[in-house]
Amino acid sequence: MSSQRQVLERLKRELELMNKSPPENCSAGLVRDDDPFLWRATIFGAKDGPYEGGIFKLAIKFSNDYPFKAPRCQFLTPIYHPNIDERGAICLDILKENWSPALTVAKLLLSICSLMEDPNPSDPLRVDAADLFINNKEAYIAKAKEHTLLYASGVLDS
Repeated sequence: MSSQRQVLERLKRELELMNKSPPENCSAGLVRDDDPFLWRATIFGAKDGPYEGGIFKLAIKFSNDYPFKAPRCQFLTPIYHPNIDERGAICLDILKENWSPALTVAKLLLSICSLMEDPNPSDPLRVDAADLFINNKEAYIAKAKEHTLLYASGVLDS
């Protein structure tokens, strides 16, 4: 079995699992049927959190080294968060040095959901958001809610 074939089999299993049993507040699937290496994910902002009511789209791109190398993952919907920059890059350990072949797309999305609700301001990609989170959490939450309403409410397609 070739390496690419193994990757394709793994992606097929993960896609079936996502369709059968998606994690709470998340979904993911192929962008196009002819490209199993490019997925689109959706995360719904958690109830009672700063992103409540938000619908956040993400791009997930797998390489031929998957699952031994983390997929590239980025937010397509703007989000105000200390660990997610203006281009949608995500600062999350499992997307870098702490990736493991035991992780799946579902576990990755759950980790991103957790990061959304529990930012790590000591390792920011957006210093302004981290500073606001540390120094005035209420103002940070208000700004995150405003940003969510503006970009992720689903009223306007972003």
